[in-house]
Amino acid sequence: MKNVLPRGLVVSCQALKDEPLYGGDTIPKMAVAAKVGGAVGIRANTVRDINGIYRHLDGSLPIIGLIKRDYADSPVYITPTLKEVKALIDSKCDVIAMDATLRKRPAGNSLEMLVQYVRGHCNKEIMADIATFEEAKNAEALGFDYISTTLRSYTEETKDIQIPDAAFCRLLVENIKNSVVVAEGGITSFAALKDVLDAGARHVIIGGAITRPQNITRMFVGVLESHEGFAAEKEAKK
Repeated sequence: MKNVLPRGLVVSCQALKDEPLYGGDTIPKMAVAAKVGGAVGIRANTVRDINGIYRHLDGSLPIIGLIKRDYADSPVYITPTLKEVKALIDSKCDVIAMDATLRKRPAGNSLEMLVQYVRGHCNKEIMADIATFEEAKNAEALGFDYISTTLRSYTEETKDIQIPDAAFCRLLVENIKNSVVVAEGGITSFAALKDVLDAGARHVIIGGAITRPQNITRMFVGVLESHEGFAAEKEAKK
């Protein structure tokens, strides 16, 4: 199968219920802006946003779809069960992304079963969101089309690792032969992007640094408030 995601930048356009951009057609419009800027694909959460993005883009860019849902019996929340997989199969996404860590999944589901179900019920590609090399090799063995570093530093095992982890990207690029390696997570500057490109990644996903204005604002405010001149003037006015 020819991979539907070309080399380049995929922009993750997402907003959770507690975020300012949630609802309406804000996220689909964000996807249009990403396309105008040169994105080669979109990553999106929820069937509503996936289908809205598809309509706004007239199907002109491939969409990586996922559904985030919390379950009490597992830390896995990115397309965790067959219920979410079935919903994504019926959506307009081209690629189904799912947590492919080795953690226990909710509802007694297994990663192998979810992969087999997708392969048996549609022609959509699948993306493994992983955190470790072992998980990447397991995903490759299961036949994932893409392996993304999405969960690096977000699992208990990797929580102290600074991202983006360019050395980890290089390790995957050099050792994963049957799946496309995708760099994702923590890419918040041009320097960070250059690091993963230098490591050999040619498929990159960036989200918060582009599509979460509250996070972008927070970063700039942090720099401003830590500047010695600003801090001194603020202290003098107390």
